[in-house]
Amino acid sequence: MPSLLIRLVLAEVTRWYAAGVALFLALQLTDALSSTVANLITYKPALSTAAGAFLSLAPSFLNRSLVLAVPFAILLALSRMQSDNELKAISAGGVPPLRLVWPIALPFLLVAAFTYGNANQFAPQGMARWWNTWYGIYNMTPPPPEQLRYTYAPPGALYYAGKVVTPRGSAEAQLQGVMVQRGQTTLTASTGTWNTQRRTWTLLNPWETRPGQAPRALTGPVTVPQTDRLRPAIVEVEQATTTVLKARAADPGLPDTDRREATFTVAQRTADPVTPIVFALAAGALGLLLRNRAAAFGAVLVFLVGFYAVWTTMPGLARAGAVQPDLAAWTPNLVFLILAAALAWRLR
Repeated sequence: MPSLLIRLVLAEVTRWYAAGVALFLALQLTDALSSTVANLITYKPALSTAAGAFLSLAPSFLNRSLVLAVPFAILLALSRMQSDNELKAISAGGVPPLRLVWPIALPFLLVAAFTYGNANQFAPQGMARWWNTWYGIYNMTPPPPEQLRYTYAPPGALYYAGKVVTPRGSAEAQLQGVMVQRGQTTLTASTGTWNTQRRTWTLLNPWETRPGQAPRALTGPVTVPQTDRLRPAIVEVEQATTTVLKARAADPGLPDTDRREATFTVAQRTADPVTPIVFALAAGALGLLLRNRAAAFGAVLVFLVGFYAVWTTMPGLARAGAVQPDLAAWTPNLVFLILAAALAWRLR
């Protein structure tokens, strides 16, 4: 009998969950569709091209919808059953309220597994296709990948470039804001090139500085050896696969901000798929305490806005080094896990 009552609760939550996923997916796709239609009218690309770009956003939108629909479904399902006295009947049938929380959360393990695979593989690939497709529709060449604040310090030397621009298919990278210090000589230049085959830097019309001497301008290019490797170009983290981000996080030659951002994103792609389970625990405990639908709707808004506020704050703190990247990625889940424990204590 108790198992039958639990299945009734799960059936109610499942119906609301399907409706919630459809609702949040429609809201996101409608916004993307409006911009896609505007670009169709302006640039007149092939309909298949625009449709392909539009559908490439689906993996990212689906993941968000699968997560956001969890508190929506559980809170509204339990509030409906509460207002119709069904939960009282279940309690009278020998199922204490707290025993309903875990059965409600367990099915979302499947959602967590699906969102994990989607977040680590298909969503980044979809975002990359989205941007590359629209660059083609706009008749624009995608901007060449670049690395900011490059530094290399072998024994007795220091190489610095404010920006390294790597054109696709080229053996040379463009350098901006260049400084090379070798022994007692310092060379500075506005621009230069990095030949990856010859492993040299060429500074264009640099200034030379030596101790006790006034800086002097050199005419023509100056080539110096540079034995460091040219690393893979930095792309936006949302377009990079997890494998690429792990390599970036472990690369000591990259700026600390880039490595912290990559570390955070890798951890977030594990933490975010766990969010449906945490949401289910917290929303399940809260839903069993609510008594009407108005309170449930308000709780859904507070739930999502509160989570979003913490979730959007953490990336900046992690990139700046104010919070450890792994801790920052898991903080939203930890906050709501503590909330779930407090509500469960109250429910008992």
